[in-house]
Amino acid sequence: MRILHTMLRVGDLQRSIAFYTEVLGMRLLRQQDYPEGKFTLAFVGYADEAEAAAIELTYNYGVGNYELGNAFGHIALAVPDAAAACAAIRARGGRVVREAGPMKHGATIIAFVEDPDGYKIELIQKS
Repeated sequence: MRILHTMLRVGDLQRSIAFYTEVLGMRLLRQQDYPEGKFTLAFVGYADEAEAAAIELTYNYGVGNYELGNAFGHIALAVPDAAAACAAIRARGGRVVREAGPMKHGATIIAFVEDPDGYKIELIQKS
């Protein structure tokens, strides 16, 4: 078994695709519109779905925003240098909500960015 994807509901599909592809450097892997169901799915990721997990962005027609609730935490991405990743993300218009630094009660270097819908993405520095 392996994880295939994580689904996030988004309020503006094109804005979210732009964030994940242009700001975080993922690729749009596939997109399908389901007019009878009144939703569109777009899958983004760093590798083909046969090789790695993806993020499914779900846009439900006419829904511009969602309450994120307090159960979902974040998506985590490995980066070689968290501070450099924050600088690059900020330069591409992304929002850094926690600068790179050691995690509380540990030594791992982490940072957090936020997507256009408010979902948190953790950057974990891996050497």
